[in-house]
Amino acid sequence: MMISNLCTREVVCIPVNASLNEAVARMCNEHVGSLVVVTTDAPPHVVGLLTDRDIALDVIGRPGPAIELTAGDLAKSPPVAVLGSESLQAAAGVMEKAGVRRLLVVDKEGGLIGLVSAEDLLAAISEELAGLVRALRSGIRREHGERSVIPAPQAGRPVFPSFATLASWSRS
Repeated sequence: MMISNLCTREVVCIPVNASLNEAVARMCNEHVGSLVVVTTDAPPHVVGLLTDRDIALDVIGRPGPAIELTAGDLAKSPPVAVLGSESLQAAAGVMEKAGVRRLLVVDKEGGLIGLVSAEDLLAAISEELAGLVRALRSGIRREHGERSVIPAPQAGRPVFPSFATLASWSRS
């Protein structure tokens, strides 16, 4: 699966000079955990990515005043990106190498396509695994319908002692 088919295409942006209060308000209003920080040029250019974790660790977790900080001050720059034509595995590898949980998804010219998160990758992997489980179960149902079962001999079923009995027996 190509990452461009998986990514969120409606990214939420914020100007590089926006205050942290504006950034947090935008995250709350848009119900997102990251913002794409852009220049005020026309057209805007991506400067970096600002996450709720960046704010928690770089502002709240550090002593000193944060009032003067802007979105651009905390944005991870340059942003880590992956081509939209890359595979799920390639995106996971980029995340691992860069130590990030979100990637910008770009086209061949570097234009922004969207954003993909580790959660998005996990959801896609889960869907693929669920499809494999359905295929295996379908094969079992097909076999039941197509093949006759050889009757088992009518001998008694072997019964093994419980673990406690075995443990007690092996100590003597």
